[in-house]
Parts: sequence; C-alpha cells; structure tokens
Amino acid sequence: MKFQWSLLFGLIFAIIIALFAIYNVDNIPVNYVFGTAQWPLILVILGSALLGALLSGSVAIYRSFVLSRKVKYLEKELEKKDATIGVLQNEVVAYKEKPVEFFEEPVTVKDENSTI
Repeated sequence: MKFQWSLLFGLIFAIIIALFAIYNVDNIPVNYVFGTAQWPLILVILGSALLGALLSGSVAIYRSFVLSRKVKYLEKELEKKDATIGVLQNEVVAYKEKPVEFFEEPVTVKDENSTI
C-alpha cells in the first residue's frame, strides 16, 4: 500500500512539473562555463526534473544493493549461530541424560613451610 501511495504522489508531482513546463515555453539564456546558449524553458525544466529523477533513482538503487548484500551477510551469520545453538542444545541434552556421579576430592594438607 505504501508503494502505491508513493507511486501516486510521484505521478501527481510529474504532472505538475509537466504542466509548469508547458506554460513556460519562452527562450532563456543558459550560461555554461565556456559560453551561453538560448534554450526553451520547457527543456530546461524537464531536463532538470529528469536529471534529478535519475540521480535520486541511482542513489536508491545503490542503497538497495548495499542493503541486500547486508541482508545476505546477516542471514549467513544467523544460520551459523543457529547451527551453534543446535550443537549446544544437543550437548545440554546429553549432559542432562548422564547420571550424576559424585567424587570426593582428595584433601591436601598444606605445610606451613611449603611454598605452594
């Protein structure tokens, strides 16, 4: 639903830009670093909108690519950690099934003169 609203607002914005450009058809001077030229204002407006859309689209595609790589990396890490958890759970079950054995530890007497 969010994508549909974004698409709708984008189309409305594009229509507004197109209407604005249609009503501005006069020639204007465009100043380059090395000279000037006369261009119709409609081309300047539509060209600027197109360049802005291409720039923002390329940034969005790059960000999507980076995030998808991060998701793949994190999914691999999750699989490794799930495998480790499975192994540890099996060890816990194995320890619970073992009978408990009590051993007496030998008592050592410490001599006052010893350096241990």
